[in-house]
Amino acid sequence: MNTPSSLTHPAEALILAKVAQAVQQSLQRLRLMVFDVDGVLTDGKLWYGENGEIFKGFHALDGHGLRLLNESGIKVAIVTGRESAIVSRRSAELGISIVHQGVRDKLALIQEIAQQQHITLSEIGYMGDDLIDLPTMQRVGFAASVPNAPSYVSQRAHWVSCLPGGQGAARECCDLILAARGRLGHYINGLSLKSPAAAQ
Repeated sequence: MNTPSSLTHPAEALILAKVAQAVQQSLQRLRLMVFDVDGVLTDGKLWYGENGEIFKGFHALDGHGLRLLNESGIKVAIVTGRESAIVSRRSAELGISIVHQGVRDKLALIQEIAQQQHITLSEIGYMGDDLIDLPTMQRVGFAASVPNAPSYVSQRAHWVSCLPGGQGAARECCDLILAARGRLGHYINGLSLKSPAAAQ
Protein backbone atom coordinates (compact mmCIF):
# COMPACT_ATOMS: atom_id res chain seq x y z
CA MET A 1 0.00 0.00 0.00
CA ASN A 2 1.21 3.50 -0.75
CA THR A 3 1.58 5.65 2.35
CA PRO A 4 2.13 9.38 2.67
CA SER A 5 5.75 10.45 2.94
CA SER A 6 6.99 12.32 5.99
CA LEU A 7 7.50 15.38 3.74
CA THR A 8 3.98 16.27 2.66
CA HIS A 9 3.64 18.44 -0.44
CA PRO A 10 2.04 21.84 0.38
CA ALA A 11 -0.92 21.05 -1.91
CA GLU A 12 -1.50 17.76 -0.07
CA ALA A 13 -1.32 19.48 3.31
CA LEU A 14 -3.88 22.05 2.18
CA ILE A 15 -6.30 19.42 0.90
CA LEU A 16 -5.99 17.25 4.01
CA ALA A 17 -6.09 20.07 6.57
CA LYS A 18 -9.84 19.74 7.18
CA VAL A 19 -10.08 15.97 6.75
CA ALA A 20 -10.33 13.84 9.89
CA GLN A 21 -7.46 11.48 10.57
CA ALA A 22 -9.80 8.49 10.54
CA VAL A 23 -10.98 9.41 7.04
CA GLN A 24 -7.39 9.83 5.86
CA GLN A 25 -6.61 6.34 7.15
CA SER A 26 -9.61 4.96 5.24
CA LEU A 27 -8.33 6.64 2.09
CA GLN A 28 -4.93 5.05 2.53
CA ARG A 29 -6.55 1.59 2.57
CA LEU A 30 -8.48 2.05 -0.69
CA ARG A 31 -7.85 -0.35 -3.53
CA LEU A 32 -10.97 0.43 -5.59
CA MET A 33 -12.90 3.68 -6.07
CA VAL A 34 -16.40 3.49 -7.54
CA PHE A 35 -18.23 6.42 -9.12
CA ASP A 36 -21.89 6.93 -9.95
CA VAL A 37 -22.53 8.80 -13.20
CA ASP A 38 -25.61 11.05 -13.23
CA GLY A 39 -25.14 13.78 -10.64
CA VAL A 40 -21.52 12.81 -9.91
CA LEU A 41 -19.62 12.54 -13.20
CA THR A 42 -22.30 14.67 -14.86
CA ASP A 43 -24.47 17.53 -13.61
CA GLY A 44 -27.44 15.16 -13.52
CA LYS A 45 -29.29 16.70 -16.46
CA LEU A 46 -30.69 14.24 -19.00
CA TRP A 47 -30.81 15.58 -22.54
CA TYR A 48 -33.29 13.93 -24.89
CA GLY A 49 -33.98 14.15 -28.60
CA GLU A 50 -36.64 12.42 -30.66
CA ASN A 51 -34.65 9.17 -30.58
CA GLY A 52 -33.91 9.20 -26.84
CA GLU A 53 -30.93 10.39 -24.83
CA ILE A 54 -28.42 12.08 -27.13
CA PHE A 55 -25.61 13.30 -24.87
CA LYS A 56 -24.19 13.79 -21.39
CA GLY A 57 -21.65 16.39 -20.32
CA PHE A 58 -18.45 15.12 -18.71
CA HIS A 59 -15.76 17.35 -17.22
CA ALA A 60 -12.21 16.92 -18.53
CA LEU A 61 -10.79 17.53 -15.02
CA ASP A 62 -12.77 14.59 -13.67
CA GLY A 63 -11.52 12.34 -16.45
CA HIS A 64 -7.90 13.19 -15.75
CA GLY A 65 -8.44 12.54 -12.05
CA LEU A 66 -9.79 9.06 -12.78
CA ARG A 67 -6.75 8.38 -14.95
CA LEU A 68 -4.41 9.47 -12.14
CA LEU A 69 -6.12 7.10 -9.70
CA ASN A 70 -5.61 4.22 -12.11
CA GLU A 71 -1.98 5.17 -12.63
CA SER A 72 -1.41 5.31 -8.88
CA GLY A 73 -2.61 1.73 -8.43
CA ILE A 74 -6.20 2.35 -7.35
CA LYS A 75 -8.70 0.64 -9.62
CA VAL A 76 -11.62 2.74 -10.82
CA ALA A 77 -15.13 1.46 -11.46
CA ILE A 78 -18.30 3.06 -12.77
CA VAL A 79 -21.66 1.82 -11.51
CA THR A 80 -24.85 3.57 -12.63
CA GLY A 81 -28.56 2.94 -12.47
CA ARG A 82 -29.12 4.13 -16.03
CA GLU A 83 -27.89 2.66 -19.31
CA SER A 84 -26.18 4.78 -21.93
CA ALA A 85 -23.83 4.12 -24.82
CA ILE A 86 -22.25 7.47 -23.97
CA VAL A 87 -21.07 6.11 -20.61
CA SER A 88 -19.54 3.10 -22.32
CA ARG A 89 -17.67 5.36 -24.72
CA ARG A 90 -16.38 7.69 -22.01
CA SER A 91 -15.28 4.75 -19.85
CA ALA A 92 -13.36 3.26 -22.77
CA GLU A 93 -11.65 6.60 -23.42
CA LEU A 94 -10.45 6.66 -19.81
CA GLY A 95 -9.34 3.03 -19.78
CA ILE A 96 -11.93 2.00 -17.18
CA SER A 97 -12.80 -1.67 -17.59
CA ILE A 98 -15.11 -2.17 -14.59
CA VAL A 99 -18.33 -0.60 -15.86
CA HIS A 100 -21.84 -1.68 -14.86
CA GLN A 101 -24.98 0.05 -16.10
CA GLY A 102 -28.68 -0.43 -15.38
CA VAL A 103 -27.91 -1.47 -11.79
CA ARG A 104 -30.71 -1.18 -9.24
CA ASP A 105 -29.04 -2.94 -6.29
CA LYS A 106 -25.63 -1.30 -6.24
CA LEU A 107 -24.56 -2.75 -2.92
CA ALA A 108 -25.12 -6.34 -4.10
CA LEU A 109 -23.12 -5.64 -7.24
CA ILE A 110 -20.25 -4.01 -5.36
CA GLN A 111 -20.13 -6.95 -2.97
CA GLU A 112 -19.74 -9.18 -6.04
CA ILE A 113 -17.00 -6.93 -7.40
CA ALA A 114 -15.21 -7.08 -4.04
CA GLN A 115 -15.21 -10.88 -4.19
CA GLN A 116 -13.96 -10.85 -7.77
CA GLN A 117 -11.16 -8.43 -6.91
CA HIS A 118 -10.33 -10.27 -3.65
CA ILE A 119 -10.80 -7.16 -1.54
CA THR A 120 -13.07 -6.15 1.35
CA LEU A 121 -15.72 -3.44 1.42
CA SER A 122 -13.44 -1.44 3.74
CA GLU A 123 -10.98 -1.19 0.85
CA ILE A 124 -13.61 0.28 -1.47
CA GLY A 125 -14.65 3.91 -1.85
CA TYR A 126 -17.91 5.07 -3.42
CA MET A 127 -19.09 8.48 -4.64
CA GLY A 128 -22.84 8.91 -5.05
CA ASP A 129 -25.60 11.47 -4.80
CA ASP A 130 -29.01 9.83 -4.42
CA LEU A 131 -31.13 7.34 -2.49
CA ILE A 132 -30.00 4.40 -4.63
CA ASP A 133 -26.43 5.08 -3.47
CA LEU A 134 -27.12 5.15 0.29
CA PRO A 135 -26.90 1.40 1.06
CA THR A 136 -23.48 1.26 -0.57
CA MET A 137 -22.27 4.48 1.04
CA GLN A 138 -23.14 3.06 4.46
CA ARG A 139 -21.08 -0.10 3.95
CA VAL A 140 -17.89 0.88 2.13
CA GLY A 141 -14.70 2.15 3.73
CA PHE A 142 -15.00 5.64 2.24
CA ALA A 143 -18.20 7.37 1.12
CA ALA A 144 -18.15 10.63 -0.85
CA SER A 145 -20.92 12.85 -2.15
CA VAL A 146 -21.58 16.22 -3.79
CA PRO A 147 -23.04 19.46 -2.38
CA ASN A 148 -26.09 19.32 -4.66
CA ALA A 149 -27.13 15.89 -3.35
CA PRO A 150 -30.13 15.68 -1.01
CA SER A 151 -29.02 16.45 2.54
CA TYR A 152 -30.00 13.00 3.80
CA VAL A 153 -27.49 11.55 1.32
CA SER A 154 -24.61 13.99 1.80
CA GLN A 155 -24.93 13.72 5.59
CA ARG A 156 -24.07 10.02 5.37
CA ALA A 157 -20.85 10.71 3.48
CA HIS A 158 -17.39 10.84 5.05
CA TRP A 159 -16.54 13.71 2.69
CA VAL A 160 -18.47 16.09 0.42
CA SER A 161 -16.87 17.93 -2.49
CA CYS A 162 -16.99 21.71 -2.78
CA LEU A 163 -17.77 21.57 -6.50
CA PRO A 164 -21.09 20.21 -7.82
CA GLY A 165 -21.41 16.96 -9.71
CA GLY A 166 -20.19 17.18 -13.30
CA GLN A 167 -18.20 20.33 -12.52
CA GLY A 168 -15.03 18.92 -11.00
CA ALA A 169 -16.45 17.09 -7.97
CA ALA A 170 -14.92 13.75 -8.95
CA ARG A 171 -11.56 15.42 -9.54
CA GLU A 172 -11.69 16.87 -6.03
CA CYS A 173 -12.31 13.37 -4.73
CA CYS A 174 -9.44 11.91 -6.76
CA ASP A 175 -7.07 14.64 -5.54
CA LEU A 176 -8.13 13.93 -1.96
CA ILE A 177 -7.36 10.23 -2.31
CA LEU A 178 -4.02 10.91 -3.97
CA ALA A 179 -3.11 13.46 -1.29
CA ALA A 180 -3.93 11.03 1.53
CA ARG A 181 -1.64 8.48 -0.08
CA GLY A 182 1.19 10.95 -0.66
CA ARG A 183 0.87 10.71 -4.45
CA LEU A 184 -0.58 14.07 -5.47
CA GLY A 185 2.68 15.90 -4.85
CA HIS A 186 4.44 13.37 -7.06
CA TYR A 187 2.18 14.27 -9.97
CA ILE A 188 2.41 18.01 -9.29
CA ASN A 189 6.21 17.89 -9.21
CA GLY A 190 6.31 15.76 -12.35
CA LEU A 191 3.98 18.07 -14.27
CA SER A 192 5.88 21.16 -13.14
CA LEU A 193 8.84 19.97 -15.20
CA LYS A 194 6.75 19.96 -18.38
CA SER A 195 5.53 22.80 -20.53
CA PRO A 196 1.90 23.92 -20.08
CA ALA A 197 1.05 22.42 -23.50
CA ALA A 198 2.51 19.04 -22.55
CA ALA A 199 0.47 18.90 -19.35
CA GLN A 200 -2.93 19.13 -21.09
